[in-house]
This record gives sequence, structure tokens and C-alpha cells, in this order.
Amino acid sequence: MSGDHLGYARVSTQKESLELQLDALRAAGCARVWSDVGTGQHARSSLTEVLDYLRPGDTLIVWRLDRIGRRTGELIQLVTDLAARDIGVRSLTEPIDTTTPAARTILDVLAAFAQTEANLVRESTHAGLAAARARGRRGGRPTVVTPDRLAEAHRLRESGSSFSEIAQALAISRATVSRALTATPVPDLDNEATDQH
Repeated sequence: MSGDHLGYARVSTQKESLELQLDALRAAGCARVWSDVGTGQHARSSLTEVLDYLRPGDTLIVWRLDRIGRRTGELIQLVTDLAARDIGVRSLTEPIDTTTPAARTILDVLAAFAQTEANLVRESTHAGLAAARARGRRGGRPTVVTPDRLAEAHRLRESGSSFSEIAQALAISRATVSRALTATPVPDLDNEATDQH
């Protein structure tokens, strides 16, 4: 790719230092570097900025892929979306560089695994409900929060949307959104113990 190399760094707490990541990104030739401190949807404003700033041909360089995504599905979706915009992603500490044909193949495989995992969860849920019905158990009215809606609600929440905005986007009540997101929090997969200092 012939565009700019742009960097993004993040640490999870104020006690951690960004310097190692920033030095590595500058050494990798990044024309500009963005950084965030913290976790959750409200602590990644600079990530949003760099994603908006990227142009076709650019490459986003990170210390580790978990700096830009907390869950495998979310990460794969982000990298796929960037690839569709002709933007590469490169990790300095992992063998991932989507500007190469080999890495794109690896991402295709990871995406397939993520889809398989999602399908297994969905099938397991349906099997559990069928087994409960076979035992004569009847639930209340069907939930309007399907697995797909729940995943979308989490994605919107992580991108900074309010409960009201999510409710409007999914055509369900704000109370339902609040109840669903509170009952099924997204686990923080950041491994604080291994974050680089």
C-alpha cells in the first residue's frame, strides 16, 4: 500500500505507560500516532478519530491487535471493514499484516471460526429451549432481544451510543435495552497483566 502509516496505542489504566507502544509505532514509520487510556466504549475516542482519518491505501499500525478490539468477532469485523476501504492493519508484535495476501487468508479463516462459534452458540440456545419445551416448560412471551439484536446493542453501546439511541435503532424499548445489556455484560478481554508498560 502506498498511503500513510498511522499508529494507534492504548493502555488500560493511568498507571501504565504508553511510551513503549509510542516508541515502537514511531520506529515503524508512523506519520502520526493516536492514543487512548482506559477501557470501554467511552475510553476510545482517539480510536474513533484515527478510524475516521484513515484513507484508502493507508495502514493502521498497532502494538497488538487487542488494542483495537476487545472481542474476536468485533476485531475481525473492524479489520474486514477497513480492508473493504482498502486500508491495511499491521500488528508489531503478532504476525498480522493485512496488506499481504497471506495475512488476508488468515483473517478469512479467523472470520470463519468466529462465524462457526456464533452458530454453535445460537444452536445451543435453540437446543436448550427445545429441551425445556419438551419437558413441558413454557416461558413467557417471546423475547424481542434476539442474539443478533443483543450483539448489535453491545456494538452500538461500545461505540458510545446511549440506551435511547440503541432502542431507537433496534425498534425496542429503552428499558428492554437497559435490561438486556445489564443482564449480559460484554466481558473485558483485555489482559491487564500482560499489557506492555
